[in-house]
Amino acid sequence: MITSLVTGGAGFVGAHVARELLKLGHKVVVLDDLSGGFEENLPHAAESTFVHGSILDHELLARLFDEHQFDYVYHLAAYAAEGLSHFIRRFNYQNNLVGSVNLINESIKHKIKCFVFTSSIATYGALTPPMREDMTPEPEDPYGVAKYAVELDLKCAHEMFGLNYVIFRPHNVYGEYQNLGDRYRNVVGIFMNQLMQGKPLTIFGDGEQKRAFSYVGDIAPHIANCVNIPESYGEVINIGADQEYTVNELATTVMESMGLEGMIRHVDARNEVQIAWADHSKAHRLFGQGRATTLREGLDQMVDWAKRTGIKKSSKFENIEVLEKLPPVWLED
Repeated sequence: MITSLVTGGAGFVGAHVARELLKLGHKVVVLDDLSGGFEENLPHAAESTFVHGSILDHELLARLFDEHQFDYVYHLAAYAAEGLSHFIRRFNYQNNLVGSVNLINESIKHKIKCFVFTSSIATYGALTPPMREDMTPEPEDPYGVAKYAVELDLKCAHEMFGLNYVIFRPHNVYGEYQNLGDRYRNVVGIFMNQLMQGKPLTIFGDGEQKRAFSYVGDIAPHIANCVNIPESYGEVINIGADQEYTVNELATTVMESMGLEGMIRHVDARNEVQIAWADHSKAHRLFGQGRATTLREGLDQMVDWAKRTGIKKSSKFENIEVLEKLPPVWLED
């Protein structure tokens, strides 16, 4: 049986990828420290094993690789808060870069068949949309810097040791299993959680920032199945929705989908890329057109799950390293 390691498999996208791998007949080992994920997100199947641990624990990783002899590694564990990464630089690089290097080291030593890495559209920074894979990345935040550094390290690992890899750059993904209580990332989940509490929807600046919000069910199958497509090896691949919306339009559509009328609260703009959406020609060529869930369809599916899940307490990040220019709304109770 094919055995795959999924890091971050109790988190948002990782939980979906783990389920897709089980459908493909893989035995799945999920490694997650539960810092942003939940055990309730884990797939319940005989071929699925959960290990509570961190990618920063290189000794644990060595034992897992020795024990399971993984065929593939799907690396989805990350603290994906672009805006907050300016203020938690050490934490960001430890979790998003050093932890990734630990995985790459073990993958090289155990000669895995392919390392699948979820990078981010954040690597492009403020380049003119549509972002294309042949553009030279210019990340504008430490999160994007860390993701791009891992991409470069994988390229080095391939050239030096022959490690096969596939890199995905997803963007603004939403859907079931998002952490509704995370106030720093995943705006769709933030909006839904605020609505269920009767709170106004918080929008930074004028809300005219544009993003192509991508339903997780459209991308997780391609991430899981890419190892079966040799043409994807060694490639960097944008993946996500083609239709962009403003944050204001998103807020309106979330309210319509939830059947709740909410207030909008505009707060001071933060340092962020204003317009970001990507070209997916390569993904379509490699994987076909696939499913293209509309924003309303995807939100309706997520709303059903969110209402069952219920309100989540919005917790503060406890170890902010730099307080200067930190958005005041992130300090509110």
